[in-house]
Amino acid sequence: MKIKTCTTTPYDDQKPGTSGLRKKVKQFQQPNYLENFVQSVIDTVGNLAGKTIVVGGDGRYYNREAIQTILKMAAANCVGKVLVGRGGLLSTPAASAVIRKYGAEGGFILSASHNPGGPDEDFGIKYNGNNGGPAPEQLTEAVFQRSLEITQYNIAEGAETDLDQVGVSSAGDMVVEIIDPVSDYAELMEELFDFDKISALFASGFRMRFDAMNAITGPYAKEILEQRLGAAAGSIINGEPLEDFGGGHPDPNLTYAKELVDEMFGSNPPDFGAASDGDGDRNMVLGANFFITPSDSLALIAANAHHVKGYRQGLAGVARSMPTSGAVDRVAELLGIECFETPTGWKFFGNLLDAGRITLCGEESFGTGSDHVREKDGLWAVLFWLNVLAVRQEPVADIVTEHWAKYGRNYYTRHDFEAVDSEAARGLMAHIESQLTHLVGTRIDGRTISYADNFAYLDPVDKSESQNQGLRIGFEDGSRIIFRLSGTGTVGATIRIYIEQLELEPSRQQQDTQQTLIALIEFASSLSELESRTGRSTPTVIT
Repeated sequence: MKIKTCTTTPYDDQKPGTSGLRKKVKQFQQPNYLENFVQSVIDTVGNLAGKTIVVGGDGRYYNREAIQTILKMAAANCVGKVLVGRGGLLSTPAASAVIRKYGAEGGFILSASHNPGGPDEDFGIKYNGNNGGPAPEQLTEAVFQRSLEITQYNIAEGAETDLDQVGVSSAGDMVVEIIDPVSDYAELMEELFDFDKISALFASGFRMRFDAMNAITGPYAKEILEQRLGAAAGSIINGEPLEDFGGGHPDPNLTYAKELVDEMFGSNPPDFGAASDGDGDRNMVLGANFFITPSDSLALIAANAHHVKGYRQGLAGVARSMPTSGAVDRVAELLGIECFETPTGWKFFGNLLDAGRITLCGEESFGTGSDHVREKDGLWAVLFWLNVLAVRQEPVADIVTEHWAKYGRNYYTRHDFEAVDSEAARGLMAHIESQLTHLVGTRIDGRTISYADNFAYLDPVDKSESQNQGLRIGFEDGSRIIFRLSGTGTVGATIRIYIEQLELEPSRQQQDTQQTLIALIEFASSLSELESRTGRSTPTVIT
């Protein structure tokens, strides 16, 4: 292969967000756009010569073309070996597992996660380090700075790699190994969970439905749930990964996983339902006629970890993102373990996991995980629930309501206002922040505001600081209102408003969430001047 050095001009919009660089496909298809970013990563990481890296993605539109470019650039930059998922496919948690299992230096993961796919939709790319986790803020900032000054990139000229045949080939001096995208991950799951007990649960007539949303987890769910565990054929719906996710929005929530939700709240629902997202790192879990919030799911997983093979030794600690409800905090307190509150973004859990300070972690945005990889892991969470159900032999609703009676219930909701004008969204956040110092002591619906701030985080491991991570308004009774601008969208801005209220009295734990929180919802809308500033009064998504 001939190595070619190409002259290029920087783009000024290649700043990675909370989980990599996400843009419309057409932006990535601009001349040298992908190449600039990949070379900026390689230059910044700086130690890939002769090393092994991993490459794979969620199969969305432009995935295969991007992988071919990355392989040619890896060869031109003297990478020693690349492990690639067959068909260019690897779920994000599976990519993390492969990096860790084979001691790779890191890897490129191609995904825009839960964002839509297709020629007119979204694409994304991020670099994960040798721990299998997303690059820390210091590295992503350095990549951005490099992207602003880049003048050339290296690429090899030659035949494209056959991505569809498992085996070993070469690209110049670089070895390319196409691997089964599922097998390493499935073996790891079998180490963590009691497959015999789960198999017995399915053999007893237990029914489940898993909606893969025509995204990456379809092959993983079919192999593990149907083939290895014996779930009935057809338990997996929308199981074929498609470049445009079948025209759907691969975000596992009550709005976008409508087919699954309708069945779980129908006349003859399965015992358990679940869905995962575009790249397989998020999950939604439901019982028959019963929705479990991601915040509650994290707390319940922590409280029931002693039932699960890979976690019987106990938990070192737990962590949650700041907007996630405080449900897991009370579990940690009872267990006598540490509980950390971090900014949003899985990379903030990485230091805690690597230092052995935590075993479990999660975010309210349908992400849950543990120290088995350095990413959130949708199918892992589903298997955890199945293992607990196999041991406890109780319906999902009974397990959750029993948990509330013991620990209290955090009524919790998130209102998303998507594709808001960016300038209007920034103005709204500035307006709220200007009022924070005056809010302490204010009484709202019988409760008193005890603190109001812009969340800042001091990493307890490396002592790095992260400022401006979201506006918090906390009440003396544990209720909270959080305002954040999300970094995962590609059009305009997404305003997220999180509201929670703790209820310790079991007789008041079965009420409607939106009605229970109505006073706090109305206060949040009034305080932010939401409608007058954005023209929006109704959320795009409510979870």
